[in-house]
Amino acid sequence: PNPSNTCPSCLASQSDVTRGISTEAQLHQCRGCSRWHQDAGKWIGCELESRELMALCLTNVSGLKKRKGEGDRVRLVDAAWVWTEPHSMRLKIRLTIQREVLTGTILQQSFIVEFVVRNQQCVECQAAFRTGSWKSLVQVRQRVNHKRTFLYLEQLILKHGAHRGCLSIETFKDGMDFYFPDRGKAGRFISFLEDVVPMKVKASKKLIGTDDKSNVSNYKYTNLVEIAGVCKDDLLFLPKKLARSIGNINRLVLVKNISNVINVIDPITGQTGIIESDAYWRDPFRPVITAARTRLTRYVVLGKDAVFLERNHSKKAVGRKQRSKLATITAARESDLGMNDSQIEDRSHLGYLLKSGDVCLGYDMRDCQLVDDEAEDLRTAGRMPDIVVVRKLYGGVAAGEADAARKRMFKLQKLDIKKGEENEKKGKKARKDVEMERADEEDFMQELEADKEMRTRVNVFKSEVVAATNTTEDNDGDAEEGEDEDDQKISLDELLDNLVLDAKPDEDDEMVAAEESAIPGMMLVREGERAARDNITYIGRDEALNVQARDTAVVSSEWGKEFES
Repeated sequence: PNPSNTCPSCLASQSDVTRGISTEAQLHQCRGCSRWHQDAGKWIGCELESRELMALCLTNVSGLKKRKGEGDRVRLVDAAWVWTEPHSMRLKIRLTIQREVLTGTILQQSFIVEFVVRNQQCVECQAAFRTGSWKSLVQVRQRVNHKRTFLYLEQLILKHGAHRGCLSIETFKDGMDFYFPDRGKAGRFISFLEDVVPMKVKASKKLIGTDDKSNVSNYKYTNLVEIAGVCKDDLLFLPKKLARSIGNINRLVLVKNISNVINVIDPITGQTGIIESDAYWRDPFRPVITAARTRLTRYVVLGKDAVFLERNHSKKAVGRKQRSKLATITAARESDLGMNDSQIEDRSHLGYLLKSGDVCLGYDMRDCQLVDDEAEDLRTAGRMPDIVVVRKLYGGVAAGEADAARKRMFKLQKLDIKKGEENEKKGKKARKDVEMERADEEDFMQELEADKEMRTRVNVFKSEVVAATNTTEDNDGDAEEGEDEDDQKISLDELLDNLVLDAKPDEDDEMVAAEESAIPGMMLVREGERAARDNITYIGRDEALNVQARDTAVVSSEWGKEFES
């Protein structure tokens, strides 16, 4: 029995539970960025089968919300995803609602709502195809004669996705330009740069047009970001005041790495220090030797002896781990082998990495000329080391193989960058610029190969050239040969395997890849997996064939719990 004293079949025939609720609707998705249109020009990113996309679908179903003047009450009890063909550009959900048809009588019914996916470009993607549509420009510059810093910055941008929302990227001889559609996205990008490089910024704006009646002006904003002119592996001769402020470190230091601060290390004692960005820009200085390919010399290690330093209480204490890394190495220039018996013996902070037969790069302080007059006087007086080891070489680079770059076990991603007008050269100048870019890329790859801490900050992917089994055997063999393990050498465990360039898809994945490419955004997620994470019911392929467009209404004794989208 029920309050209306009517059987369920008669109630279902006399009352329509789905009255006023649409069973068909449209959704608009941008093919360029895979975002979905919400309302009033707003676009949101949603994964298929996600709770966010379900909420977007429910807002496009008219009749679910109670309007003014409608006395009957409708409650959404459940919503579930229904499988559809990937190429159909359709989305289906099954809604279960309750409606009070008579006084105290509640009917419950399930039905299917179908959404047609239409392609429509969002405002930002439209702006990307128009010239001069940017509102804010970020110009990143560094006054050096190489681009290794920008190669490193490119990898940081890729890992953190800092380039999202950028209309286009242009590269120039001394930097890069990033174009954004509004000031907010440009501001977030500048905040990201402040966290990864020592920099200063200068902002300006230009009036494009103004409307006197509405008092509205249109501006274009330009932000000039200047990165400190100090790079990794540069040799510095610090001012006395700055050297005392960072732990009374020796004035001759080597740049260990660059982040939002400049990390330096004394190559003789192993003492480390941090130069803050503000301290650098208060009194900028330039390196006495830049880490250019022409300034670095290849050395062959002939032997080494461990060094144990006594504690100097007037200086900042050197960590026990860092003291154990010091060693006195005996080396000879690779070009002198077989020509003379000239050898060099000096201390190095990388002594623990080196063993007899290894090849390393360093600065030959005997034949170089320093740009600082005071540093040059100390060098000529013999108060500086004869050699400063910069890094160890690995693999085919150490052996001097011509195709060493192609045999590397790792590769990197690249941004979609177009060259600026200044770089559009022809003839010999263009070929020379290409050769310099390749040389900078090779130097950056060698830096990355020899620095484990630097690799942890970027995404390094497996290369298809080197077989995984052979690489694993080589790494195990090297670890067993030497007494001291090389903790800087790249290993297979550090590499990501979701980027294999120029690789053909597996036969088993071809069908899945075809389905995933049908609707943008449907990638790397199996059917029902995303819905399960959001606790949403998913009706699979086999069950969807038996789902009816509208089920028979049944009488419910009480109101169910409302579905939360």
